[in-house]
Amino acid sequence: MKIYCCEEHVELAIDIIVDELETFPQLTQMEDEQNLSTACEYCRNTAIYVVANK
Repeated sequence: MKIYCCEEHVELAIDIIVDELETFPQLTQMEDEQNLSTACEYCRNTAIYVVANK
């Protein structure tokens, strides 16, 4: 499971992975060239982080 999110929604993404998968997620900051076309899954802002279980 991967969730792309902005700075504002990173805590929400972490909470969702912890609640659904019962494991602590990996938080990775996206590279500049990656985040140009990736939007946050909760709003239309540019995604800055990837919150994932693997």
